[in-house]
Amino acid sequence: MKDSFDEALQELKRVEHLFWVSLKYTRTVDVIKHVIDRLISCIGFGFESLLKYAKEKKLVAGIPDNAGLRCDLLKQTFPDNAELIDYINFYLRLRKLSNAEYTRREEFRRHVTMIATIDRGEIVEVNIDSLKEDYERTKKFIAFIKKIINEEKEEY
Repeated sequence: MKDSFDEALQELKRVEHLFWVSLKYTRTVDVIKHVIDRLISCIGFGFESLLKYAKEKKLVAGIPDNAGLRCDLLKQTFPDNAELIDYINFYLRLRKLSNAEYTRREEFRRHVTMIATIDRGEIVEVNIDSLKEDYERTKKFIAFIKKIINEEKEEY
Protein backbone atom coordinates (compact mmCIF):
# COMPACT_ATOMS: atom_id res chain seq x y z
CA MET A 1 0.00 0.00 0.00
CA LYS A 2 2.73 2.43 0.99
CA ASP A 3 4.82 1.53 -2.08
CA SER A 4 1.98 2.39 -4.44
CA PHE A 5 1.34 5.65 -2.62
CA ASP A 6 5.04 6.55 -2.82
CA GLU A 7 4.97 5.81 -6.57
CA ALA A 8 1.98 8.16 -6.90
CA LEU A 9 3.97 10.88 -5.12
CA GLN A 10 6.95 10.31 -7.43
CA GLU A 11 4.70 10.61 -10.49
CA LEU A 12 3.27 13.84 -9.10
CA LYS A 13 6.81 15.23 -8.82
CA ARG A 14 7.41 14.29 -12.46
CA VAL A 15 4.18 16.01 -13.47
CA GLU A 16 5.24 19.08 -11.53
CA HIS A 17 8.54 19.22 -13.40
CA LEU A 18 6.89 18.67 -16.78
CA PHE A 19 4.35 21.38 -16.08
CA TRP A 20 6.52 24.07 -14.51
CA VAL A 21 9.75 23.50 -16.46
CA SER A 22 9.30 21.53 -19.68
CA LEU A 23 5.99 23.06 -20.73
CA LYS A 24 7.19 26.54 -19.83
CA TYR A 25 10.13 26.34 -22.21
CA THR A 26 8.88 24.14 -25.04
CA ARG A 27 5.11 24.78 -25.25
CA THR A 28 4.31 21.79 -27.44
CA VAL A 29 1.36 19.41 -27.58
CA ASP A 30 3.77 16.52 -26.99
CA VAL A 31 4.56 17.90 -23.54
CA ILE A 32 0.84 18.36 -22.83
CA LYS A 33 0.30 14.73 -23.79
CA HIS A 34 3.15 13.63 -21.51
CA VAL A 35 1.65 15.59 -18.62
CA ILE A 36 -1.73 13.89 -19.19
CA ASP A 37 -0.05 10.47 -19.27
CA ARG A 38 1.80 11.19 -16.02
CA LEU A 39 -1.42 12.37 -14.37
CA ILE A 40 -3.06 9.10 -15.41
CA SER A 41 -0.15 7.15 -13.98
CA CYS A 42 -0.24 9.11 -10.72
CA ILE A 43 -3.96 8.55 -10.22
CA GLY A 44 -3.56 4.88 -11.19
CA PHE A 45 -0.98 4.39 -8.43
CA GLY A 46 -3.34 6.17 -6.03
CA PHE A 47 -6.13 3.76 -6.94
CA GLU A 48 -3.75 0.84 -6.50
CA SER A 49 -2.81 1.99 -3.00
CA LEU A 50 -6.50 2.44 -2.14
CA LEU A 51 -7.26 -1.08 -3.37
CA LYS A 52 -4.37 -2.48 -1.33
CA TYR A 53 -5.80 -0.64 1.68
CA ALA A 54 -9.20 -2.24 0.99
CA LYS A 55 -7.54 -5.64 0.66
CA GLU A 56 -5.81 -5.21 4.03
CA LYS A 57 -9.20 -4.31 5.54
CA LYS A 58 -10.61 -7.47 3.86
CA LEU A 59 -13.07 -5.44 1.78
CA VAL A 60 -11.86 -6.96 -1.50
CA ALA A 61 -10.47 -10.40 -2.31
CA GLY A 62 -8.08 -9.48 -5.12
CA ILE A 63 -6.85 -6.57 -7.19
CA PRO A 64 -7.38 -6.79 -10.97
CA ASP A 65 -4.67 -5.70 -13.40
CA ASN A 66 -7.06 -3.92 -15.79
CA ALA A 67 -7.61 -0.21 -15.05
CA GLY A 68 -11.31 -0.36 -15.95
CA LEU A 69 -11.90 -3.30 -13.63
CA ARG A 70 -10.03 -1.50 -10.86
CA CYS A 71 -12.33 1.49 -11.25
CA ASP A 72 -15.40 -0.76 -11.14
CA LEU A 73 -14.07 -2.51 -8.03
CA LEU A 74 -13.45 0.85 -6.32
CA LYS A 75 -17.00 1.95 -7.15
CA GLN A 76 -18.35 -1.29 -5.66
CA THR A 77 -16.12 -1.14 -2.57
CA PHE A 78 -16.76 2.54 -1.76
CA PRO A 79 -20.24 3.21 -3.25
CA ASP A 80 -21.12 5.99 -0.78
CA ASN A 81 -17.96 8.03 -1.40
CA ALA A 82 -19.07 10.60 -3.99
CA GLU A 83 -15.68 12.30 -4.02
CA LEU A 84 -13.94 9.05 -4.98
CA ILE A 85 -16.47 8.39 -7.76
CA ASP A 86 -15.81 11.91 -9.05
CA TYR A 87 -12.05 11.18 -9.13
CA ILE A 88 -12.71 7.87 -10.93
CA ASN A 89 -14.70 9.70 -13.61
CA PHE A 90 -11.90 12.29 -13.89
CA TYR A 91 -9.36 9.47 -14.35
CA LEU A 92 -11.46 7.77 -17.02
CA ARG A 93 -11.82 11.08 -18.87
CA LEU A 94 -8.05 11.62 -18.81
CA ARG A 95 -7.59 8.11 -20.24
CA LYS A 96 -10.01 8.92 -23.06
CA LEU A 97 -8.07 12.12 -23.77
CA SER A 98 -4.79 10.24 -23.85
CA ASN A 99 -6.09 7.64 -26.30
CA ALA A 100 -8.00 10.07 -28.52
CA GLU A 101 -7.01 11.40 -31.91
CA TYR A 102 -5.79 14.98 -31.53
CA THR A 103 -4.61 18.00 -33.45
CA ARG A 104 -2.33 20.87 -32.47
CA ARG A 105 -2.92 24.60 -32.35
CA GLU A 106 -0.55 27.48 -31.63
CA GLU A 107 2.46 25.36 -30.75
CA PHE A 108 5.48 27.19 -29.29
CA ARG A 109 3.17 29.95 -27.99
CA ARG A 110 1.45 30.69 -24.68
CA HIS A 111 -1.89 29.37 -25.92
CA VAL A 112 -0.65 25.99 -27.16
CA THR A 113 -3.69 23.72 -27.39
CA MET A 114 -4.30 20.02 -27.87
CA ILE A 115 -7.67 19.49 -29.55
CA ALA A 116 -8.92 15.93 -28.99
CA THR A 117 -12.09 14.20 -30.14
CA ILE A 118 -13.59 11.77 -27.62
CA ASP A 119 -16.97 10.05 -27.05
CA ARG A 120 -19.15 10.37 -30.12
CA GLY A 121 -17.45 13.44 -31.52
CA GLU A 122 -17.12 15.51 -28.33
CA ILE A 123 -14.28 17.97 -28.91
CA VAL A 124 -12.08 18.76 -25.92
CA GLU A 125 -9.45 21.49 -25.93
CA VAL A 126 -6.56 21.06 -23.51
CA ASN A 127 -4.42 24.13 -22.95
CA ILE A 128 -2.00 25.24 -20.24
CA ASP A 129 -4.77 26.64 -18.04
CA SER A 130 -6.97 23.53 -18.19
CA LEU A 131 -3.90 21.37 -17.63
CA LYS A 132 -3.10 23.37 -14.48
CA GLU A 133 -6.63 22.67 -13.20
CA ASP A 134 -6.12 18.95 -13.85
CA TYR A 135 -2.77 19.09 -12.05
CA GLU A 136 -4.33 20.82 -9.03
CA ARG A 137 -7.17 18.29 -9.00
CA THR A 138 -4.64 15.45 -9.01
CA LYS A 139 -2.84 17.03 -6.05
CA LYS A 140 -6.16 17.11 -4.18
CA PHE A 141 -6.69 13.46 -5.11
CA ILE A 142 -3.34 12.49 -3.57
CA ALA A 143 -4.26 14.36 -0.37
CA PHE A 144 -7.63 12.56 -0.40
CA ILE A 145 -5.95 9.14 -0.70
CA LYS A 146 -3.47 10.03 2.04
CA LYS A 147 -6.34 10.99 4.35
CA ILE A 148 -8.09 7.65 3.78
CA ILE A 149 -4.92 5.61 4.30
CA ASN A 150 -3.89 7.55 7.42
CA GLU A 151 -7.36 7.10 8.99
CA GLU A 152 -6.65 3.37 8.81
CA LYS A 153 -3.46 3.77 10.84
CA GLU A 154 -5.20 5.78 13.57
CA GLU A 155 -7.68 2.98 14.29
CA TYR A 156 -5.07 0.81 16.00
